[in-house]
Amino acid sequence: MDGPYEFGMRTRNRTPAVAPFPLPPPLQRMLDLGKANLETPFKGLTADGTVAPGLYRIEKTGHALADLVAAARRYLAALTPAERTRTSFTVDSTAWQAWCNIHPFMMRHGQCLKDLGADAREAAFGLLRASLSAAGFQSARDVMRLNETVLELTGRPEEYGEWLYWISIMGEPSATEPWGWQIDGHHLIVNCFVLGDQMVLTPNFMGSEPVHARTGRYSGTRVFDAEERDGHLFMGTLSPEQRAQATIGDKLPFDVMATAFHDNDTMPYRGVRWAELARGQQEAMESLIGLYTGRIRPGHAEVRYAEVKRHLESTWFAWIGAFDETSPFYYRIHNPVILIEFDHQSGIVYDNDHHARNHIHTCVRTPNGNDYGKDLLRLHYARHDHSDPASPHRQGKD
Repeated sequence: MDGPYEFGMRTRNRTPAVAPFPLPPPLQRMLDLGKANLETPFKGLTADGTVAPGLYRIEKTGHALADLVAAARRYLAALTPAERTRTSFTVDSTAWQAWCNIHPFMMRHGQCLKDLGADAREAAFGLLRASLSAAGFQSARDVMRLNETVLELTGRPEEYGEWLYWISIMGEPSATEPWGWQIDGHHLIVNCFVLGDQMVLTPNFMGSEPVHARTGRYSGTRVFDAEERDGHLFMGTLSPEQRAQATIGDKLPFDVMATAFHDNDTMPYRGVRWAELARGQQEAMESLIGLYTGRIRPGHAEVRYAEVKRHLESTWFAWIGAFDETSPFYYRIHNPVILIEFDHQSGIVYDNDHHARNHIHTCVRTPNGNDYGKDLLRLHYARHDHSDPASPHRQGKD
């Protein structure tokens, strides 16, 4: 099979996909799954099919989001009327759930960065900067840069490139009313829901193939070193008996299990539980959790970390695959308010049908109904009447 090489792996040379249709049968099946997901009432990920009640509440965090509201307004102001129309959705739109990591244009919506001028594109980055930590923003931008590396390797601009990402604004950016934004594209999906000074930044999907660019414009760019290293280090803190308990399989999954179109899946708690670990092991797990909550902007990262730590007694760690210095692996951390997944993937760009450490997916979810901030939105609607334009809330009187 012809194609360029990198990192000792041959790249795939496939017939270019036609966007948006027709799709090959596997992608068509995925699209059908996505459509079914949008037509199914949202419940959220659960451990046993039943949503645990009372986990989320509307409350002040003490960390203002005025800069994020301003960033969203600057972005919208930088667009033409037609671009604003493509960008804008209602806050309760099913467009939230229409994200997909798969690159051949599954359910793309919003405004593509590729079609924006430099000023509007920079304004779009203002949304990411105001929502993510410095490390989180760096990871997001590096994922986009590595998507440019894929374009260099494949020569397929219809599928890959630094700017093939779509921005959507849900609702009207506001200091008091619910709203949010989303970026959706290959290996980078961020959903950000905002209500007052509260923020929900899930589902959050970040991945890359390659994870280290050794050639091209962004040579030297590398992602997910810490996520890979620290997950492996935590597994190494476990005794042989604990590792056996944590290991729930030897065959790595096709993808992270809570990927696109799996909003309502049931995922039982499995593996080894935090409460059963020694203190040093518990601290290592907490540090690993902090690596992922640390993708969120300062202040809100600490709020999210504290929320997760309130459920440490019910936090589980699971592993799939061998445990050695070279083998690919999968791990997850799961409790009532967070699901973290890390997975080594087989080749899509590269011609390897086995899982390898050069292709990584990560995903963070908020189980029990609060992905996309949906439980907070439900609580807000229960508290305030939005059906009547003349209601005190709609008039700004409550």
